[in-house]
Amino acid sequence: MKNFVIQLSKKAGKEIVKKFNKDQIVKVKSKSQIVTEADLIANKIIVNAIKKKFPTHAILSEETGRNKIKSEYLWVIDPLDGTTNYSIGSPLFAVSIALFKGNNPILGISYAPIMNELYFAEQSKGVFLNNKKIKVSNKKTLKESFFTYCHGSTDKDIKKAVKIYNKIKLSGHDSRQLGAAALELGFVAAGRTECIIIPGANSWDVGAGVLFVREAGGVVTDFSGKPWNLKTKDMVASNGKIHNQLIKFIKNV
Repeated sequence: MKNFVIQLSKKAGKEIVKKFNKDQIVKVKSKSQIVTEADLIANKIIVNAIKKKFPTHAILSEETGRNKIKSEYLWVIDPLDGTTNYSIGSPLFAVSIALFKGNNPILGISYAPIMNELYFAEQSKGVFLNNKKIKVSNKKTLKESFFTYCHGSTDKDIKKAVKIYNKIKLSGHDSRQLGAAALELGFVAAGRTECIIIPGANSWDVGAGVLFVREAGGVVTDFSGKPWNLKTKDMVASNGKIHNQLIKFIKNV
């Protein structure tokens, strides 16, 4: 399984890179979501390979939706997370693939081909960045923490994200919107940042990353503090040490 998803993500990443700084937007899904030819090419590579190797498994992809197969196993795919970054020449984009059993991820991979960074995790086996085991940071207060944030495409999600960002900045905390949730969750897992807050989190954007953070010793919940699962909409992931503080912070926004 491990070799299969690693080779698959690298194959899709290789095709994406071929069109980097050359690709054209195929369509605009919403004011904050676009689709490029690379999204569609990578999606076809990944979905076809999974269908061939695991014909009885369900598949959910950002680009082609969910198939009609009923199974306890569900592949959740974002063939190109960070499409807007990709379209403007930013290297912050990745191929993201997760395998769920029920509502929780049991395997995840995110591959950022330009940066040559590959995150991989299996449930109860840890998370690795380029084959080196990683863990969350030891920071224990919001004051010393670095925030990132993202949001879904609805007006409600965007307005909530703006309020959160405003609260973060006026409280004197540093924050960035990096535009690729799969990688931002990897950053939390690797101890590069302490948390990410996402109103309206899409499962294909965060599925693999949720497992990264959990396997690195962090915590992932909804905004009320309940454990994240496939049906959760709003998401907050942290190193765990600041999580209760973070939930209180969000409730006050």
